[in-house]
Amino acid sequence: MVDLDSEVPPLPPRYRFRDLLLGDQGWQSDDRVQVEFYMNENTFKERLKLFFIKNQRSSLRIRLFNFSLKLLSCFLYIIRVLLDDPAQGLGWSPIIWVNRSLPLWGLQVSVAVISLFETLLLSYLSYKGNIWEQILRIPFLLEIINAVPFIITIFWPVLRNLFIPVFLNCWLAKHALENMINDLHRAIQRTQSAMFNQVLILISTLLCLIFTCICGIQHLERAGNRLTLFDSLYFCIVTFSTVGFGDVTPKIWPSKLLVVIMICVALVVLPIQFEQLAYLWMERQKSGGNYSRYRAQTEKHVVLCVSSLKIDLLMDFLNEFYAHPRLQDYYVVILCPTEMDAQVRRVLQIPMWSQRVIYLQGSALKDQDLLRAKMDNAEACFILSSRCEVDRTAADHQTILRAWAVKDFAPNCPLYVQILKPENKFHIKFADHVVCEEEFKYAMLALNCICPATSTLITLLVHTSRGQESQQSPEQWQKMYGRCSGNEVYHINLEESTFFAEYEGKSFTYASFHAHKKFGVCLIGVRKEDNKNILLNPGPRYIMSSTDICFYINITKEENSAFKKQEKHRKNQESKLSYHGASRLPVHSIIASMGTVAIDLQDTGCRSGATLALPSEGSKEGRRPSIAPVLEVGDSSSLHTCDLLSDQSEDETTPSDDEVSAGLEYAKGYPPYSPYIGSSPTFCHLLHEKVPFCCLRLDKGCQHNYYEDAKAYGFKNKLIIVAAETAGNGLYNFIVPLRAYYRPKKELNPIVLLLDNPLDDLLRCGVTFAANMVVVDKESTMSAEEDYMADAKTIVNVQTLFRLFSSLSIITELTHPANMRFMQFRAKDCYSLALSKLEKKEREKGSNLAFMFRLPFAAGRVFSISMLDTLLYQSFVKDYMISITRLLLGLDTTPGSGFLCSMKITEEDLWIRTYARLYQKLCSSTGDIPIGVYRTESQKLTTSESQISISVEEWEDTKDTKEQFGCRGNHRNSTSSDQSDHPLLRRKSMQWARRLSRRAPRHSAKTAEKINQQRMNLYRRSERQELAELVKNRMKHLGLSPAGYDEMNDHQNTLSYILINPSPDTRLELNDIVYLIRPDPLTYVPNAGPSRKNSFCNTVGQDTREETQL
Repeated sequence: MVDLDSEVPPLPPRYRFRDLLLGDQGWQSDDRVQVEFYMNENTFKERLKLFFIKNQRSSLRIRLFNFSLKLLSCFLYIIRVLLDDPAQGLGWSPIIWVNRSLPLWGLQVSVAVISLFETLLLSYLSYKGNIWEQILRIPFLLEIINAVPFIITIFWPVLRNLFIPVFLNCWLAKHALENMINDLHRAIQRTQSAMFNQVLILISTLLCLIFTCICGIQHLERAGNRLTLFDSLYFCIVTFSTVGFGDVTPKIWPSKLLVVIMICVALVVLPIQFEQLAYLWMERQKSGGNYSRYRAQTEKHVVLCVSSLKIDLLMDFLNEFYAHPRLQDYYVVILCPTEMDAQVRRVLQIPMWSQRVIYLQGSALKDQDLLRAKMDNAEACFILSSRCEVDRTAADHQTILRAWAVKDFAPNCPLYVQILKPENKFHIKFADHVVCEEEFKYAMLALNCICPATSTLITLLVHTSRGQESQQSPEQWQKMYGRCSGNEVYHINLEESTFFAEYEGKSFTYASFHAHKKFGVCLIGVRKEDNKNILLNPGPRYIMSSTDICFYINITKEENSAFKKQEKHRKNQESKLSYHGASRLPVHSIIASMGTVAIDLQDTGCRSGATLALPSEGSKEGRRPSIAPVLEVGDSSSLHTCDLLSDQSEDETTPSDDEVSAGLEYAKGYPPYSPYIGSSPTFCHLLHEKVPFCCLRLDKGCQHNYYEDAKAYGFKNKLIIVAAETAGNGLYNFIVPLRAYYRPKKELNPIVLLLDNPLDDLLRCGVTFAANMVVVDKESTMSAEEDYMADAKTIVNVQTLFRLFSSLSIITELTHPANMRFMQFRAKDCYSLALSKLEKKEREKGSNLAFMFRLPFAAGRVFSISMLDTLLYQSFVKDYMISITRLLLGLDTTPGSGFLCSMKITEEDLWIRTYARLYQKLCSSTGDIPIGVYRTESQKLTTSESQISISVEEWEDTKDTKEQFGCRGNHRNSTSSDQSDHPLLRRKSMQWARRLSRRAPRHSAKTAEKINQQRMNLYRRSERQELAELVKNRMKHLGLSPAGYDEMNDHQNTLSYILINPSPDTRLELNDIVYLIRPDPLTYVPNAGPSRKNSFCNTVGQDTREETQL
């Protein structure tokens, strides 16, 4: 029988039962092998290499020791020269032999031995297989020449006085200095400056050349003139400076040869060094160098990060940033990845900017460039997006990365970020202030449709101005408009304020009215001390507290104002002589000088009944002559607030049969879906049921309806047409303000989105009976080879619409503000040319609002979103400006905060007479706060025979000012006059033209030009008729009725402008539109009694049928 023990091998230790119980500790200790890594670095050579070469700190110490040795050897050489006696010896022996004392010889031998040992050791450690590469290096050869002879003299004492050119060690010291600087930068972990290194190399090269020449000439002339070191220094300086006095010259040929060699070396080496230095200097100028850390610690600066810097963006930023007195000592550091262009370079060379603006070429994504800009010490960082990019989403992505990089590098630096698309906002929620371009753009376009010229109102509020524009103009409207444009939003603590301190414990409307009556300031909002939310017009129930922060509109802030009491008799005289017409504004008692405004205090006593007496025609109608006073504490029973939330209110009466059949029943609520993250929820009108997508197509019928044009829908309100390239997420901010809960149902305008605008589509979508047409700048055209050509397509398209549909109110958004002068362009309009000259004069005066007098901008028919860049800049000083602007535009809704709306002045409201009485009427009845007036003036003049038969001499003798401002009336009159309907008028005009042609040809050119202008005026109507026939024929071809097309009703003979916070004595005019901040209706309880007619419950637009009455 076979022995099993001998056949079956025993189990390994890892499989024993004991090991199973105890774990695998035993066999692990038996099988594990310890591995040591980087054994090659443990050798003696590697350790020496680590100490002498690789380690920056130890290598820096070695190089510093080597540099000291070389300087010591040169110093010992100078001592030997000073102690030497060149009189001994004859012939060439003084050149070969020198006198060297034994202590000096000992020191030089010691230095030579140490230097040679270090050189051999470093050569051994740097050896990489090619020994000749190490031997033939110039530093190694110089070391051999200067050190080996001293070592030989140890074993051969006869040669102790042999001359050895130790002064050549200066070149080795230069080489050691360069290596030492490199190790220094590596050791302290700082980026070395190439400019500093190059300057150091140049200076050290020049010093080495001079020192070598001095020592060489001195030694060789031991056999000649026996010059001292100072004589040699004098000779070298005179020679290298090309002066050459000739009083000290070399006598023997070796010294002459040395001079020739040194000059040749200098002519070769120094130009190369200077060329490299000049190249680095040019590169430094392009990149901008560094912002001084010492300056960053002692001075304040902000950083502007942009992807490309244009001159318009730069000037807008600088003018707005330095418009504030407290920012005059700030520096602006511009960090841009592109090279500075010629225009920006010329501007930054102006002394006013060159001392305060520093341009750095670099990227915000590089820590080195952020360190150059001293971002960690900056007061703020502005990051702007490039709106001229074709792909705006990609531009936003770049902005997001820049914001992340800055936040990572400098977490405590405040960030001011501009973003283009709203869907990208949530990536930069950490930023202190964010302005989304599309949000503000669409919100302003929407409010322009219901509150005309809202874009102009916001633009003027966020621009810094002193209100001195066009104060020398002969036209009254330009003076009023320019003066009121200087109003801005300011803030102050109530208990510290002279304006509002006396109204502590009073209602908000009481404080607002009396502050405007007494000081001319408009209180628009407050913020509690323990709350970050700003409340615009919280209403009469809000009681002012001493800790409240008050926000008001005024020419300047209260801190820059001085107050003086006005005499009563002077006031009475001014009250009698204030007005000479309905449209004339009395001169303010405001003296603007050196940033300080003196405001005359007006009498705050109660006005008598005679002051509020009605005009004679008003008294005949039996209107009530008095206005209720504004209560100190709000009383709900005295307020006729709008019951906007009640289904039984006047604006929400029982729907008609047509509305029921069409299914137009609305409910109030929040939109169920948000188009992007970060959109503010807004309470608005909603449909009960979701409309199918097929029913949203206006030009195509579906199974639910068969309508194919806007006329077939039978809309009761006029349309709002939006012409855009794509239906982006930003349109949400256009629709929501037009559907806000505080807008009555009867005033909800249908919105038509037109993605392409050929003539047929325009006619189908109802352009002939539309209230407004909004033209959004197309993203695909924002980028062009020539910057200002980005708006070319939009401008020409709008001009075509303006010619075809002259009665249509067109609101346009452009990329560049300078292109606003092309809107509704008339080449031969004298008044437009006069406004162009006025704009140029204001720009030469340094105005930030030179474009404000262009009629389309003043009327609110055009704006550029780039004008809102100043909103981001102002937020650095006024951190509340973005919040207030968002509340005014309806982008944010805060419980208890009011909203922006408007009302229209009718003939029945003219009994109020002045803006102050209107202020009182609004505050006492509805709690509304007026902030401005939108005024439209007619330019139609009565055509008389004397105007038509004006002589040529009168035209020639007219002064320049009359040519600019007077020819407008004649030109517009001749343009708008219906001459075909007046045969006598046409006959007189032809007689005048023939009389002009028979005049003497003294001024033939001017006469011919005037004849051509009159002919254009005579035939202009025929051109309009031709355009009208074109439109009507096209409408007939499409099966549309041309009945609503009115080709002759246009806005060419009117001008409109805004008066922000006008004087209390400003006269109200017919059709004035008053901007109001209305209290939040949700804060009021509806009155129990039956709702009565109150015209203040309607926010009216430009074309509202039911006018507001008081």
